[in-house]
Amino acid sequence: MDPLLIVALVVAIALFFDFTNGFHDTANAMATPIATGAMKPKVAVAVAALMNLIGAFLSTTVAKTISVDMINPGINITAQLVFAGLTGAILWNLTTWFLGLPSSSSHALFGGLIGSTMAYFGAAGVNFAKMVEKVFIPALFAPLVAGLVAFIATKVAYIITARSQAERKAKDISTGRNRFKVGQVFSSSLVALSHGTNDAQKTMGVITLVLVSAQLQESGDHVQLWVVVSAAVAIALGTYAGGWRIIKTLGTGLSEIRPPQGFAAEVSTGVTILASSKFGFALSTTQVASGSVIGVGLGRKGGVVRWNKAGQIFVGWLLTLPAAALVGALSAYLTMQGDWGLIIDGLLTAAVAAAIFTISRRNKINSTNVLSEVENASEIVLSARQLRAQAKLKRKADAKARKHAKKGKKK
Repeated sequence: MDPLLIVALVVAIALFFDFTNGFHDTANAMATPIATGAMKPKVAVAVAALMNLIGAFLSTTVAKTISVDMINPGINITAQLVFAGLTGAILWNLTTWFLGLPSSSSHALFGGLIGSTMAYFGAAGVNFAKMVEKVFIPALFAPLVAGLVAFIATKVAYIITARSQAERKAKDISTGRNRFKVGQVFSSSLVALSHGTNDAQKTMGVITLVLVSAQLQESGDHVQLWVVVSAAVAIALGTYAGGWRIIKTLGTGLSEIRPPQGFAAEVSTGVTILASSKFGFALSTTQVASGSVIGVGLGRKGGVVRWNKAGQIFVGWLLTLPAAALVGALSAYLTMQGDWGLIIDGLLTAAVAAAIFTISRRNKINSTNVLSEVENASEIVLSARQLRAQAKLKRKADAKARKHAKKGKKK
């Protein structure tokens, strides 16, 4: 097969991955402003798409993590290798999106590329030292940092707006916390901007990697303008086209998130991702946003962690990279068989993608087949109101049990 044709296929599939990244992740960035009523869904999706587009032009540092740092020097990268890694990432990404499983598009991409590289060259092909520095360590600490910042910001927000019930009644005033909705318009835009900055660059890095492999570019230390523009447009279109599927589940979701909490979560998420992009750290927007939502849940008085729920989400995140790597490796073994293997791999990916999109249009959207990962994270923390409701239900159940027990004794 003509090498240039393979390069064209890889570029096309990379942009398709970018598109899926847009509808897979960005609805999570807009979950809190929609839930608090700060933004209408239509406006939120449009703003997210625009800010993703702008964000993609801000930096190319993360792109170089893929095009330069990921593969060890001296390894002869081929377009087939990159093609296999991308198909692995896309298949895992679409499957988890359709099933509503907690996952990361970013980790699916890295997993797919690592799996295909190891299939071609073994462990010696991957620069694991750089992957630990730029991917694995940030994946562990970024959500914790964002959660801590969100926790502190929520505490501060509630302290500075605190008014006693007596004062509110005497002066006929409210806490003024609904004013944070105005701030959420800007803070949620910051999250979408940071998502475009970090995630669109990953596609730029993949395209640059395949251009270098085909000797159409001397090195991966710079990104061509057409690559930046195409990645920016793809992620923006994906955001606008696909975000609706997740947003439709958010009408009453995140019900315990209030405007001050939403503002705190969005600021901490946006700042964490933008700062990480500056240093070339490839983060998962989903994980950082989820960490922030958990942080604001605990920051509000009375929040209690449901560790079993937290464990389920953590396991889902943990499995994404190795699962995508496995799919990427299987795709790589197909492409190793020659042109026919490459064609079969591409056809399988297209068939699975078409089937998922077709079924998703037919099936009614509800919490059983799709759910925002940030929505899942919000359920980790029980608020004081939820705890009181649970205690009330328990008291009723206990009273009913005692009543039945007395009736039994009388008989």
